Amino acid sequence: KRTVLDAGIRADLPEKDRLALFSGHSLRPGLASSAEVDERYVQKQLGHASAEMTRRYQRRRDRFRVNLTKAAGL
Repeated sequence: KRTVLDAGIRADLPEKDRLALFSGHSLRPGLASSAEVDERYVQKQLGHASAEMTRRYQRRRDRFRVNLTKAAGL
């Protein structure tokens, strides 16, 4: 939470609201989505009993492959 504040992430929001939005748990979907290893290893690292729970944390891996700001020339 301190890192979110220090980095100025969502600086448009009051500190109380920013702290409510982010936690250590916020990092789990990023880890589960970006790890390019067998799903079993991600499941073990996150401590999930089932692969189905691990899949709930996974997001599309190509979501940020194209930087829209750079593509727009900004």
